[in-house]
Amino acid sequence: MASSSTEHIPAGAIEADDFGRNDADEAAGDDETLASSTASLSDSILEYRRLNGRTYQSTKTTDYWAPNDQQQNEGLDLIHHALLKLFDDQLVLAPITDKPERILDVGTGTGIWATDVGEQFPQAEVIGTDISPIQPSWVSPKVKFVIEDFLSPWTWPDNYFDLIHFRSLYGVIPDLADLYATALRHTKPGGWVQHLEMETLIESDHVRFPPGHVFQKVADLTYAAGDRIGRSFRLAQGHVLRDAMVAAGFVDVVEVKRKAPMHSWPRDQRLRDVGTFMQTAFDESLEGLVMFMLTQIMALEQAEALQLVADMRRESRKRSNYHWLQVTVVYGRKPEA
Repeated sequence: MASSSTEHIPAGAIEADDFGRNDADEAAGDDETLASSTASLSDSILEYRRLNGRTYQSTKTTDYWAPNDQQQNEGLDLIHHALLKLFDDQLVLAPITDKPERILDVGTGTGIWATDVGEQFPQAEVIGTDISPIQPSWVSPKVKFVIEDFLSPWTWPDNYFDLIHFRSLYGVIPDLADLYATALRHTKPGGWVQHLEMETLIESDHVRFPPGHVFQKVADLTYAAGDRIGRSFRLAQGHVLRDAMVAAGFVDVVEVKRKAPMHSWPRDQRLRDVGTFMQTAFDESLEGLVMFMLTQIMALEQAEALQLVADMRRESRKRSNYHWLQVTVVYGRKPEA
């Protein structure tokens, strides 16, 4: 397998702790165990597909590529904690009102963001929607979860929400312009929409990865899979989200980009914590995130796909790679008139 080499450190790079040290290649540890309980729902909602030993939600309109089992859900919760650390414990970057009435979390997943934002704004009605019933049943009375596909027509009234929140919808959205137009319609005048996405390609400021490195190989396969199904994995790149939000008619649009380190290599303690959460989540989630795309969409043999997963996991555990993922957050306001 191609090796990597140290290169000149560019401006804006995250400062590494003991740069150049040859550390043992091991996964970052984490003592937290995060789990969610499943609400009691009809058998039709609980019809799961089973592939490669993992369960996937299947609905009339959606065959989602990521698993919905406990292993994957624990990874999602770890990523939530990593992102919270990365953005200085801010669940909401948009300057929303101090007392919002209604907040919508689209594609809520385990419901952890919705639950946390419900605690931050206890007066607000918080609604989380998802196609999988993987949210906790014991939450604040003002927080509720609805099994709903956001690609279907929305049933909420127009001009209804103070904040609509999207996160990690890469590989899911067939038409970003249409989604933002829908969000604009259902946001109150003066209300906000916030959208966070993570890049697929793992990068480094300190190490030059050679052509054909597994990080690039898997990213390219993921991009190609998204192109085949018409649902992009490139949402965090460039100004994709910002430009789409401006085009949809939002104003005061702000774009924030940060590097989320993987592993415990940063010198800064906060970023080191981010890296620990990210690496642990990556170990939990990697196979589930890529196996469906590699085998079902890109038609790789299972053995070849598993080898790529093993190579990715090995490289991600190398602290000396000083690697990170790009995270992009964009938020914008619906005009008053």
